[in-house]
Amino acid sequence: MSDLFDTGTRPGRVPLAALLRPATLDEVIGQEAVVGPGSILRRRIAARSLGSVILYGPPGIGKTSIARAVGAMLGKEFRPLNATRAGVSDLRRIADEARIKPVLIFVDEAQRFSATQADDLLALCEDGVADFIGATTGNPYHVLTPALVSRSTILKLEPLSIEEMERVVQRGIDHLAGEGIEVSMTPEQRRMVAGRSGGDARRALTTLESLAVGHETDGPLRITDEMLAEAYVSAPINHDRSGDAHYDIVSAFIKSMRGSDPDATLYWLARLIHGGEDPRFIARRIMIHASEDVGLADNTALQTAVAAAQAVEKIGYPEAQIVLAHAALHIARAPKSGSVTRGISQALHFVGSQPPASVPLHLRDAHYKGAAALGHVGYRFPHDDPRGWVEQEYAPGLARGAFYQSDARSAPTFERRADEYWTRTTGTPQPRRLPGDDPSA
Repeated sequence: MSDLFDTGTRPGRVPLAALLRPATLDEVIGQEAVVGPGSILRRRIAARSLGSVILYGPPGIGKTSIARAVGAMLGKEFRPLNATRAGVSDLRRIADEARIKPVLIFVDEAQRFSATQADDLLALCEDGVADFIGATTGNPYHVLTPALVSRSTILKLEPLSIEEMERVVQRGIDHLAGEGIEVSMTPEQRRMVAGRSGGDARRALTTLESLAVGHETDGPLRITDEMLAEAYVSAPINHDRSGDAHYDIVSAFIKSMRGSDPDATLYWLARLIHGGEDPRFIARRIMIHASEDVGLADNTALQTAVAAAQAVEKIGYPEAQIVLAHAALHIARAPKSGSVTRGISQALHFVGSQPPASVPLHLRDAHYKGAAALGHVGYRFPHDDPRGWVEQEYAPGLARGAFYQSDARSAPTFERRADEYWTRTTGTPQPRRLPGDDPSA
């Protein structure tokens, strides 16, 4: 049987992912919102007026393929630029070419373009000399120059679903069969390749290609579970620690803890750990949310989080994963209170927007000789009262509950016990945030 990948090695062999690059938008798998009928991209192609477009999303989901397909459908020469090396001379050369024939300029990793490069490129597009498509894995509103963002149409691409990834794998299998290499995979194995690729079509096809490389059989090449295990022995789940996906996964982890879902908390924590995230970073996030989301409902949550941060400094992976899970589950399982976060936020807003209040005379420093002559008198010491509390003014003009409103609920949390204690001691109900109150007010 012939072997497409017979590496007696044929120089310049084209990778399977490149061989299967879509030639038109109709051949693109997934991304229906971006490439489907009636989409803005389709309408612009039909009008022969593309302008400047930014495609953004994680690696391997079709940004370059879509750009090439758009160029082919417009009948324009596809001219890729390297964002780190392209200079004025390169842009002038493309501009000269574009005045002779239609050109589509494509810049991968567009976030690496400087402001000067972006301005020069946009000038070509605004003069109608060429069209432009940029691609980036980062959020354009964070990583691109404001000029590039404001003058471009931003189109977000999503990771492919597992069903779409299965179609990608099957397309690869069909292509290999057409080249004389019949690959036999069970539906479960095909789904495993699709799922382990994390929505990255290029990665799925590269895995399929690696499974088929160098095998010579008289019949179908039957993929075994052992072959798959070997292919994935050191392959992490996609997790770009500097890209947009990083922040989305961290956000999901935080919101799962806040939402008291222990299973989701462990899932997103496992994604971070499997992706190689620094355990100290994870521990810092857990510490923050011990106060932000649990706060006075369970003061021991912060103690657990701090202890976890100290522990991961000493032990690292793999054992650190147990410590991180311990602390994250404490946050997820603990009762919740937002009174700490809300209180300090409201106080800071007040301090930043109002004239500063004078410190009352009875609260001023009185430990030095002559303080009484300045009027620094009248402070009543709470410990001298049997209740451990006396009625006196501490911040002029501030009503009770101006900043702190209890989030105590039915559970016997620290905050609820404190509310009950101070209501008994002062004879006054404690300020509470009522349902429907704006927490940011």
